[in-house]
Amino acid sequence: MLTKKQRELLVFIHNRIQESGVSPSFDEMKDALELKSKSGVHRLVTALEERGFVRRLPNRARALEVLRAPDAVSEPKSDGRSFAPEVLRGGLDAQPSAAAPTGVESVSLIGKIAAGVPIDAIEHEVDRISVPHGFLGRGAHFALNVEGDSMIEAGIHDGDIVVCERCDDAANGEIVVALVDGEEATLKRLRKRGASIALEAANPEYETRIFGPDRVRVQGRLVSLMRRY
Repeated sequence: MLTKKQRELLVFIHNRIQESGVSPSFDEMKDALELKSKSGVHRLVTALEERGFVRRLPNRARALEVLRAPDAVSEPKSDGRSFAPEVLRGGLDAQPSAAAPTGVESVSLIGKIAAGVPIDAIEHEVDRISVPHGFLGRGAHFALNVEGDSMIEAGIHDGDIVVCERCDDAANGEIVVALVDGEEATLKRLRKRGASIALEAANPEYETRIFGPDRVRVQGRLVSLMRRY
């Protein structure tokens, strides 16, 4: 599943290449999607690239190739509030396997996580929820209520419940629960830049925050998402 903006961009790139044989410039993409800056376009293109919909062609200007046509992309789901869980695993676009286990596991819901301005660290259990085994990773898990909109272009909305696998490290590009300076918990995409760690939002309205490695502690990585409609 792609977000609305990701799908709009994929359709725009596909149509432009079909019409002219050349992919649009980042300025043209920014204007077409009515974004405020090209950094938002960069994030959307990177997301499409990570999901296998486009690829950048080396040593060529304006060089994007569409690998999967927009007709093959499902429409993004509308936001709502009934409890209809959907899995967003790995790259946030995979669907649960039909052969996935049908049992459920009780997972601790331990408060709110900011997908925007960081909030106080989360320390106590407020409830427990039942999560299908197919939505879980291999280790211990916890769940958090999302507060804010900075990860909206990754398909994570205010009010969603994210399920995270406990870990103290994550691969470059994964969405993680990060504790900053021992007191601010936030949900962001992890980018490792040499000796620095960047916590990257998925909304052009928010800036990427960069820290020294001793200031950020990974507490878990996102493995699935549940939404109330």
